[in-house]
Amino acid sequence: MKTNIQTLHRQFLKNKRKKTRQVVSCQLLLLALLFLSWEWFTRMNWLDPLIFSMPSKVWDLMTTKIADGSLITHATVTLSETLAGFIIGTVSGTLTAAILWWSPFLSRVLDPYLVVLNSMPKVALGPIIIVAFGPSMTSIIAMGALLSIVITTLVVYNAFRQVDDNYKKVLLTFGASKRQLFRYAILPASYPTIISTLKVNVGLAWVGVIVGEFLVAKQGLGYLIIYGFQVFQFQQVMLSLIVIAILAAVMYKAIEALEHLLMKRVRKS
Repeated sequence: MKTNIQTLHRQFLKNKRKKTRQVVSCQLLLLALLFLSWEWFTRMNWLDPLIFSMPSKVWDLMTTKIADGSLITHATVTLSETLAGFIIGTVSGTLTAAILWWSPFLSRVLDPYLVVLNSMPKVALGPIIIVAFGPSMTSIIAMGALLSIVITTLVVYNAFRQVDDNYKKVLLTFGASKRQLFRYAILPASYPTIISTLKVNVGLAWVGVIVGEFLVAKQGLGYLIIYGFQVFQFQQVMLSLIVIAILAAVMYKAIEALEHLLMKRVRKS
């Protein structure tokens, strides 16, 4: 019996790895098809090569900028700002959600304000943030954090509230304190929602930081984009967009790896 279970488990893992390889292969094939189509359409003038450039020219520009170190510098600046905004926004939003769960009275007081803040176009607050923090990296990081903090608060707080009452009753039966209830029931049960919020915040942080760099930066990928538009160097614009997509994908994959670790931890506990 035990041998049969082990055999079935190995077969399950084998099938799972096979499906994962198939998905990755299809993703890479689709990506290659996209770049080949882009190159072909611009060479045939079905797309304007002045505006859309083409992958071969973008590649040549990338190798040049990597060789002189400028691309690495700009990418590092933007990535560090995005990571800072992402971490600040996510941590602050999660802590705020925990405070609201801890104090039902406070949550009832702040609920309409959070809804209004979430509905506001936060990008439009960019000039105010720049005036408040000055035209510096701080204001750019604040833009990245601002876009994610409110939505994180609302989503995570809602997840805290919707935790199954049976989890709470078991701990309360054994005399658990409110702190223990949050630590051993509310927070672990909300891990999937928190991870999903992290994935959303990756995109929000990038949007906030790039918009901030449009407004005040003298370095970064957002600066390269706006400068490329100003001097009609659209190859530089496309290169910056591709680098942003690559870095965002790396961050997303890192969140997926964190998700697997957390789920293993939850299953062991």
